[in-house]
Amino acid sequence: MIIQIGITGVTRELSFEVKMSEDELFGNVREALEGKTNLEFTDAKERRVIIPSDKLGYVLVAESKRGPVGFTV
Repeated sequence: MIIQIGITGVTRELSFEVKMSEDELFGNVREALEGKTNLEFTDAKERRVIIPSDKLGYVLVAESKRGPVGFTV
């Protein structure tokens, strides 16, 4: 899944791919929005992302799309 996260006070959004289920992803987002914990992810390249819950603006989730391979007529 590809995630785009808006952070308050920052003009650019974070965009990265994660290998987790949709339920797990939204569970993490809900906990962060309730102020229980920071929003934490490990992306597809094994990089750790931590966002303070009070700075979370929005989270946009999209399925990973693979580009077409080969040539078409």
